[in-house]
Amino acid sequence: MSRIRKAVFPVAGLGTRFLPATKAIPKEMLPVVDRPVIQHVFDEARSAGIEHFIFVTGRNKGVIEDHFDIAFELDRTLKDRNRASDLAELARDLPMAGTTSFTRQQEPLGLGHAVWCARDLVGDEPFAVLLPDMLHQSPTPCLKSMMDAQAEYGGNFIGVYAVPEDETHRYGIVDVGTGPKSALPIRQMVEKPPQGTAPSNLAISGRYILSPKIFDLLGSQTRGAGGEIQLTDAMVALQQSEPFFAHVFDGRVHDTGTKLGFLTANIAYALDHAELGGELRAALRQLL
Repeated sequence: MSRIRKAVFPVAGLGTRFLPATKAIPKEMLPVVDRPVIQHVFDEARSAGIEHFIFVTGRNKGVIEDHFDIAFELDRTLKDRNRASDLAELARDLPMAGTTSFTRQQEPLGLGHAVWCARDLVGDEPFAVLLPDMLHQSPTPCLKSMMDAQAEYGGNFIGVYAVPEDETHRYGIVDVGTGPKSALPIRQMVEKPPQGTAPSNLAISGRYILSPKIFDLLGSQTRGAGGEIQLTDAMVALQQSEPFFAHVFDGRVHDTGTKLGFLTANIAYALDHAELGGELRAALRQLL
C-alpha cells in the first residue's frame, strides 16, 4: 500500500440516542468541552498527516460543512472587538482550501454503505476511516500510530482497545495471533459474541486503514445484520486475499454515541484542559 493521504468520516447518523438535543443539531456538533466532537476527530486525522478529509453526510448536516468553512460575519465581529486570540484559534482549526469534500448518503443503509459512498472521492488508494462517535484520548494520536505501523507492515489495520471481559458481548471483537501490539495479525472478527465466548477482550475502536479493494466488496454485498450493509462483512471477505492487523491503542476511548460515554468524555477532556482542569477537580470533589 502507498502512503495514507485520505480519511473518510461517516457523519450521516441521526443521533436518536440524544433526542431532543439532536433534533436540530447534528450529534457530531455536540461539544466536548469547547470543541465539537467532529473537530476532535478531525484534529486527530490532521495531526496524523491526512491531506484530504471526506465527510459522508446526510440531510440536515449542512452545519458540519459550515463549521469547516470561514464565517465572515463572525471573523469581522471578532476583529472589530480585538479578539485576536479567538481569531487565531478559528484560523488554526480551519482546513486548507480544497482539502475537504462532502458527499451524501441518501439512505441510512449502514456503515459499510456510508464508506462505499466515498468511493469516487477516495479513488484507487488506501485510506483511513474514523468513526466520529469514538474519541481516542492520548498524547500520540491513534491514527498516527496506526499509519506508522501500516507503513512498516503493509496490509489493512483496525484500531482495537482492551475492554472488560464481561463487556465483550457489546462490541466487535478480534481474535489475534502473536506479534507486536502495534500489528497483531487478525485471525477472526466476531461481531458482539455471546457473553463468555469472546476469543479476546480486544474491541474494535472505530479506526481503520483499508485497501480500496473494499469498495468492490461493499458494492456487491448483500445486506447483513439489521438490514444494513456492514463494513465488518466486507472486511471479513477482504481478509481472504489481504492481511489484516490489529493495532492496540493504549489511551482512553470514549464512545460519545452514548450518553454516559459523552459525559465521561467531557469530564476526561476537561480534566486535561490547562485552564479548566484544576477548578473542575475541585468542583467534582464538592459534588461527590
